[in-house]
Amino acid sequence: MGGSLHHAAAPPPPPAFAHKKKRILDQLAIPDAEYTDASPKGSVDASIRDLIDEINGLDGFITTSSCAGRVSVFVEGRKKAGDDGEGREGEREEDAGEAGDAGAEGRRATTTAGVGGKGGGGTWLFVSHDPVPVPVDEGAREADWGALLGLDGPEIAEEEQAKGDHPRRASARLIHFKFEPMILHVLTASPEHAQPLLRCGLQAGFRESGALNLTGTATEPVTPIVAIRSMGLAFESLVGVQVDGISQCTVSPEYLQTLVQIANERFAENSKRIARFRTAVLETTEPPKKKDGSEWEDSQARRERKKAEGLRRKAEGLRRKAELQGQGQREEASEGYEVVDERGVDDLMLNTVLT
Repeated sequence: MGGSLHHAAAPPPPPAFAHKKKRILDQLAIPDAEYTDASPKGSVDASIRDLIDEINGLDGFITTSSCAGRVSVFVEGRKKAGDDGEGREGEREEDAGEAGDAGAEGRRATTTAGVGGKGGGGTWLFVSHDPVPVPVDEGAREADWGALLGLDGPEIAEEEQAKGDHPRRASARLIHFKFEPMILHVLTASPEHAQPLLRCGLQAGFRESGALNLTGTATEPVTPIVAIRSMGLAFESLVGVQVDGISQCTVSPEYLQTLVQIANERFAENSKRIARFRTAVLETTEPPKKKDGSEWEDSQARRERKKAEGLRRKAEGLRRKAELQGQGQREEASEGYEVVDERGVDDLMLNTVLT
């Protein structure tokens, strides 16, 4: 794409921003087979790679983390410091975003899990960045959904669920089914750069979009980070419990299928919002139009255009003047030859009479 989002009197990107952008672009230029980051997937999502490249092609913008949207099943982190737990916790705010474009270093959680299972280390059972295929065979085995989502442990009997013994055991961890729409973090060179990008996100339906890092220091300019996100499409449900490392499903296969179907519907709406966001960015990148359809220009561009037009007119005038002078000289020379010719004829006639 190239160019820049149109914003009023945006300052040029500061050197520190340019350095960060170059470093991130160098990392993104690594072939997919060799590229890794802190996310569970380990690479940039293919469905938004073009969008990321287009944004990174704009002056004053560079993506730092991204996720095209995902459905996941994960085991929440440890509830007390003595619990053993491996893996990465499933919240994107903790793992620097799915597909961290900046190559942000992930850190293994060492704290206990908070409300909702965040922190404390967790285990991924299933992650998909695309809609989950729904079997069309009505006779498919009921256990297929549990196996597909990583819930392939023994099912808890109804009487055991009624007792509630397993969830209350100290080592038990809850298992969450989640859908999360696209999230995109973009480092911008200034507040003037951040504003139009944020507006594009809000207009596209990413209602919870916002900006961070809005204050600078005595030595560092303000370089806001714009977060394009929407929690309106997100949803979560508890579907199981893990005890002694064994994942057990606590809901019926029909309930799991319903969750997957809802997630697939959210994927479709998420794709529409991403398309609207991309269109808004592209339209904002194009030069604005005046009422007559011609391109709008700011005062500086107008002065430069008028100056260029004046120089062209001056050059054209000098060229025309030179052409006219050259034409006049040729006409005078031509008239001189005619006089000489007439005199030559008269002399010839006079000589004829005298002889």
